[in-house]
Amino acid sequence: MGDALKTQVLVIGGGPGGYVAAFRAADLGMEVAIVEDRPHLGGVCLHRGCIPSKALLHAAKLIFESAEAFSFGISFGEPQIDLDALRAWKNSSIDKIAAGLSELARLRKVQRITGRATFTSSRSVRVDGAEITGVEFEHAIIATGSRPINLPGLDPGDPWVMDSTEALELTSIPERLLVVGGGYIGFELGTVYAALGSAVTVVEMSEQLLSGADRDLAKPVIDQAGRIFHGTLTRTSVVSAHFTEGEVSVEFEGDVPERVQSFDRVLVSVGRRPNTDFIGLDATSVETDDEGFLKVDHSMRTTDPHLFAIGDVAGQPMLAHKASREGKVAAEVIAGQKSVFDSRSIPAVVFSHPEIAWCGLTETAAQYAGREVRVVTFPWSASGRAVSQGASNGLTKFILEPETEEILGVGIVGHNAGELIAGGVFAIEMGAVAEDVALTIHPHPTFSETVMETAEVALDASVHRYQPKKEQGKA
Repeated sequence: MGDALKTQVLVIGGGPGGYVAAFRAADLGMEVAIVEDRPHLGGVCLHRGCIPSKALLHAAKLIFESAEAFSFGISFGEPQIDLDALRAWKNSSIDKIAAGLSELARLRKVQRITGRATFTSSRSVRVDGAEITGVEFEHAIIATGSRPINLPGLDPGDPWVMDSTEALELTSIPERLLVVGGGYIGFELGTVYAALGSAVTVVEMSEQLLSGADRDLAKPVIDQAGRIFHGTLTRTSVVSAHFTEGEVSVEFEGDVPERVQSFDRVLVSVGRRPNTDFIGLDATSVETDDEGFLKVDHSMRTTDPHLFAIGDVAGQPMLAHKASREGKVAAEVIAGQKSVFDSRSIPAVVFSHPEIAWCGLTETAAQYAGREVRVVTFPWSASGRAVSQGASNGLTKFILEPETEEILGVGIVGHNAGELIAGGVFAIEMGAVAEDVALTIHPHPTFSETVMETAEVALDASVHRYQPKKEQGKA
């Protein structure tokens, strides 16, 4: 390949899977290069996803909580929003993290190449847009991520249509915003724009919003959505959308009172697809499944022995923390270590208001599989910390194996649910039973205490939830 760079390990993609894989491989003593089409590491998660959305959701949370403080006897008045300053603050957070990643790459002597890689064989790639025009390698790790799914008739090239990437740029706040897709991304972005002043309407084809979460966990969030959103439409789809006379005229079909409604902008958030179709896989022995995901084994090795795949291209769930763990596994396997991706529990978090988090087996999944489980819950209305902070609509639940009381799943809705779920993940990974958690003293008064209280409910030993004798054992 002419003047091609030669390296032991090539990582294609600099997101939370790719850069973690590169750093881990370098730490294990291997020569590593990473190709990323952006000038900075971090990928979609840092620049167009996880981090900017959470920065804006933090701002939204402050706005909502300041309004809710009225019930405590505290009034702040109408918030004054400086959109330029908010955008600059969000971008400064991203820049700081990106600079840190660049320094970590330099310290590890990871060769960085800014460009787009395309396979020319199982041992080489062409790089477009870079001074280094190609790379030859012993092993490569594919971490090219995913992109938003577009809908027919809603072209993201139209100025009145946004995908999640453009929505996070925060160029303006539309007076009326339609969010197409009632999953976690649509919910989070809709929450941000509602807090900043948009009249947000969410439309979802399925019967319920946030379909990935158990109904009892989703209920407080959906109830809150009824207060912060202008409207929520389920069992409804978009038939057509046209921009005329300065507004978007949208025609709906389904369970909707008004078939035609007008908006200023439309945000399309109906999921993501893996970036596996433009990287030259036909020059390799890599196989894909029907959805475009790369087939991998528990070592993250594809059907081509020289190539590994991690993150969004390697299958669901498309989550940054899954990608990071897979990246470590791939690097360790290439280094000759015995490493496999065998996590029993991958946590999921919806950073809504309030937050929802779950890990392991859900009640919905158990019902769908016809699996017998025991479900126990602890309402936050019985938590001193929750009541004192106006968060009594929260809930903590366990999914237990009926005979052994082993913890199979944990779900939480409420303040900081995303932080609390880590304890549930640990319990599942360690094979803990309800008694293990119940006998572990949790600090009082905290939200984490509800996890211990839920375990006590399972043991019929809860002092903060009354269970008549005839109901004991039926949590």
